[in-house]
Amino acid sequence: MAQTQTENLPPKLEKTASGEINAASLADLLEWFLNFDNRVAIVRNPHVEELFQWKQTDDAENEIETYPFENAESRFAIGVFQALGKNDSEAALHAWITEVLEALGEAKQTNEDIAASYKLKTNEGKSAVDESKIISSKVERRLYLASCWLESLSTAEVRFLGWIYQELYGKPFQP
Repeated sequence: MAQTQTENLPPKLEKTASGEINAASLADLLEWFLNFDNRVAIVRNPHVEELFQWKQTDDAENEIETYPFENAESRFAIGVFQALGKNDSEAALHAWITEVLEALGEAKQTNEDIAASYKLKTNEGKSAVDESKIISSKVERRLYLASCWLESLSTAEVRFLGWIYQELYGKPFQP
């Protein structure tokens, strides 16, 4: 039996007796978004996973310290839990989401500019990693792929944290 839109609403975010976010309810909410919201579920897309794996490898090759996350979804989940732990007031969470939104805008513009310059076909469903092989400059290729990863990650993070902001503070996030 298929669920209707009203039956398939996200679970409520719960707080502990001390007023902190209940981690189990946050995990349930995150799982709901990963299953039912395309902007958050993007971290499960095979092309995004490919970007994540590229980024992990590229960072290691360039001696950039990284935490060895298993996959893009794990990186995203840990990141939002950390962001909420660190940004535990309305002003702090608002500032964080605003920063992520700005990073998203910059990454998106970089991707669009480079893709247009090289006539990349990622908007036709092709892999950014495969398409980036057309880019002759290693520096520009790394910039493009890092921006693709950042755009995907930021899209998911802004959507999910924006929802959390609304749940916590009773009003939609507005930059």
